Amino acid sequence: MTARATHLFVYGTLRPGDVRWRFLEPFVVDEGWDDSIAGRLFDTGLGYPAAVLDDRAEPGGTIVGRTYALLSESLDRCLVVLDAEEDSVGGRYRRIVTTTGRGTSAYVYEYGSGLGLVAIETGDWFTR
Repeated sequence: MTARATHLFVYGTLRPGDVRWRFLEPFVVDEGWDDSIAGRLFDTGLGYPAAVLDDRAEPGGTIVGRTYALLSESLDRCLVVLDAEEDSVGGRYRRIVTTTGRGTSAYVYEYGSGLGLVAIETGDWFTR
């Protein structure tokens, strides 16, 4: 059975103020909170970032973002919408469950493969 979560960690274009926030906004409980996950963040050169979590990346990196509680009554619909949107871009992104820096079990979209990547040393898409 696949792990299930009720939160989502976002680090790039799903964050408020970026182009894909409109896909997530209808499904969040509140304004969320600043958070982080272990891993490395990369610029794809295509207007969106790629996250590689520590089990696949060089250990010691931190990815900066926000964690959102998702509305329970629309959780399944939210995941369908976000999975479709994340599948619309290159990089073979996949939704996995991770534990954030604040200890929350949350979904995150992790990069798969196939794109040329440049490290974002700050770990923050907004300050690249």
